[in-house]
Order: sequence, then C-alpha cells, then structure tokens
Amino acid sequence: MLVPLLRWRSRAKQRGVLTDRAIRRSLASGELFVDPFDPGLVRPASISLRLGAEAFSLRSKGPVDVADRATHPDLVPKRLDDGGRLVVEPGELVLAPTRERIGLSRNLAGLVDGTSDYARLGVGVVLCGQVSPGFGQDGGAVLTLEIVNHLRHPVLLYPGARICNLMLFASTGSEQPYGAMPHNYSNDQAVVASRLADHVRHH
Repeated sequence: MLVPLLRWRSRAKQRGVLTDRAIRRSLASGELFVDPFDPGLVRPASISLRLGAEAFSLRSKGPVDVADRATHPDLVPKRLDDGGRLVVEPGELVLAPTRERIGLSRNLAGLVDGTSDYARLGVGVVLCGQVSPGFGQDGGAVLTLEIVNHLRHPVLLYPGARICNLMLFASTGSEQPYGAMPHNYSNDQAVVASRLADHVRHH
C-alpha cells in the first residue's frame, strides 16, 4: 500500500492551484509568461493584472444574429477623460485589455476573476474567465475584460491599476494547445470583436 500512496502524492504535487511560490517558479521556468511583470502583483494564490489604456464600448444596431457578423455590435473606442480615467456609464458594457500579455504552457490553465474591491462598488469585470492551456504561448497575448457598471451613476476607472486576478492551475498537460484551435484569441495584442460567427457557420 505504501508505493501506490507515494505515487498518488507525487501526482498530486503536479496538479491544483498555484500558490505564490509556484507562480514564481513557473515564471522562472518559462511555463508562465507575463509582460510587463511586476513582482508586487503576485498574490497568495493568483497574480493580479492591470487595466490597459484602450477600451471600447459595444454599440448594437438592432437585433444581433450570432451567426451574422454584420449584425454584431460595433466596437466604439472610448477616450479617457481629462483626468486620464475610463468612464463607464450605467449599464454600459466595455471591452478593455489587460496591460499585461499572458502566455501559458500546455501544463497550465487559468481562471480570471474580478476583485472584491470592484464588486463592492457595483462593477463587474469578467464575464468569461477561462484561460486555456497554451493561450498566448507564442509570445503572449492580452486578456480582454468585459466590464459592466451595475450602478445608476458613472464609474471612473484608472488604466494601469490592478483590475482582476488570474488564478493558475497545474495539470498533466493538454494534448492540443488553445492556440492550435480554430478562430481563437491566443495571439491578440488588442481587443478584437467576437469570432462567434465563425464557429456557428461551421456548426
């Protein structure tokens, strides 16, 4: 019984949530890529990411047919105000990149989530948080955040400030990296429109 138990313990070390020490090891080994990297953003079981400078509001023109790209909302650039702040209006959905470019090996998966600080102010930061193994492995890619203001008044956000957390999970490795899948976002260096129409047309 001793040998199987030791084997189980060995495998268990290869999986689970990465804590701060494991995150630093993954950065040093190249399993995890973060640029620009600030050591102060490493948290007990995640790494914080900061808000990028560019942002876009989604403006629909009428009913949206997910299979018809011509009906998809336009990405309308949002200028920062005179104080360098991003103004998110009540009920508005804003797409904004992380300041950092991220790259994961096939042995890592991620989960992006907003922070309690923003949630307590009525601001949702992430609507889709999965980061698949192999994301950004060819030099890193930004993560696109979906920011929603649930209040009745505008919210002012600061580019460069911590906006969300990336929790990382070690695994036995994926057979196919995310970047090899069709119509993916693995090489995005800026916010791009939805590619859902490409998936639906080939369904």
